[in-house]
Amino acid sequence: MNKRIAFFLIAMLSVATAVKGQLCEEVLPNPDNEPAPVHPVPSPRQLMWQETEFYAFFHFGMNTFTNAEWGDGSEAESRFAPTKVPNPRQWLTAVKAAGMKGGIAVVKHHDGFCLWPTATTTHSIVNAGNENGRQTNIPDSFSVAARDLGMKYGFYVSPWDLNSGYWGDGTSNYVNKVFLPQCLELANYGSDQFEMWFDGATGADHAGYYGGQRGKRTIANPSTYYDIPNLRDTVHAIAPNCVMWGVGNEARWIGNEAGWAGETNWAMGSGESGNEKEWKWRAGESDAKATNKGWFWHSGESPKSAQELFKIYLETVGRNATLILNFPPDQSGELPQADVDVLSELGSLLQQRLGTDLMADATITATATRAAGAGRTYDVGNLTDGDKDTYWATDDGVHTATINVEWEEPQTLHYVMLMEYIRLGQRIRQFTIETSLDGDTWTQCAPGSTTTVGYKRIVPLNGSTSTYGGVEARFLRITIDDSRSCPTLHTMAVY
Repeated sequence: MNKRIAFFLIAMLSVATAVKGQLCEEVLPNPDNEPAPVHPVPSPRQLMWQETEFYAFFHFGMNTFTNAEWGDGSEAESRFAPTKVPNPRQWLTAVKAAGMKGGIAVVKHHDGFCLWPTATTTHSIVNAGNENGRQTNIPDSFSVAARDLGMKYGFYVSPWDLNSGYWGDGTSNYVNKVFLPQCLELANYGSDQFEMWFDGATGADHAGYYGGQRGKRTIANPSTYYDIPNLRDTVHAIAPNCVMWGVGNEARWIGNEAGWAGETNWAMGSGESGNEKEWKWRAGESDAKATNKGWFWHSGESPKSAQELFKIYLETVGRNATLILNFPPDQSGELPQADVDVLSELGSLLQQRLGTDLMADATITATATRAAGAGRTYDVGNLTDGDKDTYWATDDGVHTATINVEWEEPQTLHYVMLMEYIRLGQRIRQFTIETSLDGDTWTQCAPGSTTTVGYKRIVPLNGSTSTYGGVEARFLRITIDDSRSCPTLHTMAVY
């Protein structure tokens, strides 16, 4: 019996060893010699969201007609009376001219008025004050226009509802009868949505109508109250690439509404700068107003200048954040002509200043390059091949390196743009940019502002996001001074 047991154990050990060897053979080899990821890393959904970069916010609704920013939910539905049928195609066409890749339409603000024919409430366009209002269905017309224009789209739906008597009543009625069904209705307007936007307001200091009961209400824990796990799973089951902004913990508010991110900006953590040591990927979104009054349209407002908006772009998209820039439609349901004009000017400015890459005529070398794998190389040619899936990298353990750029004749250089291969995590902590006319005497550019890179970093070589000034140079060098692991860059451009 003992011999039989021993033989059995030896046989099982042999099988286990063979299986273990087979598993090791499948898992351990790295034929392409790719760097190991530095965690956290973005999910495919988060990566696609960050690649959207620059998109619009459209605040339109009951507040457009009451001259308010926050209604209290008591507004008569008849007050929503656009002078034309609202035209989201005009909104999106205008922002596309500025280089934006998509937009988020406000379809329900805190007042609870819904810009689509929802089954959850009568406080909607169904009871609007004129035929133009009753013909409104923003989720439908917005999504159709976005697809036709080749743009991304999504919706803002306020979790807080000052109109509903269910909100904050101590039961789950609001979530089960109003909020989750509304989100489900909106998700069904398109499985290709890229973002659903949830404001964090919880009502503590604002009195509401609340179905006629009037007063102030609050909730203790929004995540629990709104049943966020169920909400997230429900939306993702229909729209798998839709980032849940504000409640889903997939992206973060950048920390201000003034249109800037920190010079140092990690894609994890919170606020303007993030935190390198946080364990969850939460890239920042910067929301900013493009006009000089509120988020909603107000009589007498005017847009900021194209130069002001370009500065916001540099300080958000150019600092590893996405930018959602608000342009509010007026009471006609269209963007005012002044807004359309400044959007066109902004598009021209972006093309003029960031549209011609000087790297095409340069010679590029690096002081360190990762050894090639069986099907992939890591040389500096990957920086300019236009392929986001190829990248330059150094060998493991090499955390510093210099990329050298040389032109045959002096050039006027204004901006350097760098993009990390963030599929493998954000790595670079510090870098230096220097220019030279002769290759011997070097001048450091923008000292103190060249820290993190992340998804995208655009550095003005004159050190100013407010003024457009260049430097004369025939030589440029980018030195990675400090990195969490071997650095990676998939794109470099010079304008």
